[in-house]
Amino acid sequence: MEKALQTLFEKNLEAFLGVRFLASEFPTTHGGRMDTLGLDENYYPVIIEYKRNLNENVINQGLFYLDWLMDHKSDFRFLTQDKLGNECADAIEWSAPRLICIAADFTKYDLHAVKQMGRNIELIRYRRFGDSLIMLDLLSSVSTNGSVHPTSLSTPLSSSHAVPAASIKSSVKHKTNSESLEDAKEDLQNLYSDVTTYLLSLGDDVSQKTLRYYFAFKRIKNFACLEIKPTIDVIKLFLKVNPDTISLIDGFTRDVRNIGHFGTGELEVTLRDLSDLEKAKPLIEKSYENS
Repeated sequence: MEKALQTLFEKNLEAFLGVRFLASEFPTTHGGRMDTLGLDENYYPVIIEYKRNLNENVINQGLFYLDWLMDHKSDFRFLTQDKLGNECADAIEWSAPRLICIAADFTKYDLHAVKQMGRNIELIRYRRFGDSLIMLDLLSSVSTNGSVHPTSLSTPLSSSHAVPAASIKSSVKHKTNSESLEDAKEDLQNLYSDVTTYLLSLGDDVSQKTLRYYFAFKRIKNFACLEIKPTIDVIKLFLKVNPDTISLIDGFTRDVRNIGHFGTGELEVTLRDLSDLEKAKPLIEKSYENS
């Protein structure tokens, strides 16, 4: 039954978790096997472990595999290169690899342990409803800071992933998003505070990830990526909303499916003040529900 669950996840990994599948039962040098290996939409390595019974200590096992992976980066890189190509292999972000544990349920001790560890660990509970429905419930997620490589502005962005930076010129210097926030005027900083407060208030399952060139707001998957633009005094939001389903407004919303940018999302929303945030809320909520 659990093997069937693992197979179901691996066949639908991108739809369920926003993770590209790399390998199943990947062997380690000490004789262990990682259940599922993947690469997420922000180019973090992902280890997925499935909890077979309530008393199994899958979190400690996963932490062991995380440490093994950090000591064997070349193995993961070769696997990524073979499955997804050189660009993805070059874009792997090692600052905060993820461990996702999936089970029918977790104990209160599991939840407490994850909060104390301070590692990039997520506990996801599943529920089956008949033969055709499955519900995923994010019980615990620890936010960690990391960094991602810049994108080439001439490279089209897919709807699911940030663009790898293999083709960016080394002479291009980008400020980090945190640096841009520090440089912003007080009004823009206040707007950022209001936007993040609203995004985090959408649900207990929302977490914020501080990456180098954008802030990612996610449930199980990203639903909003935020960039600070102090030179033009705006905030750019990138949402997972199909631009074909809305009426685009010049200067407010833009279709960026074929325009490279940091983070993920097909719709760009430009925020200049609180009135723009109010107009954007239905779009943000739609992206939240899609994720």
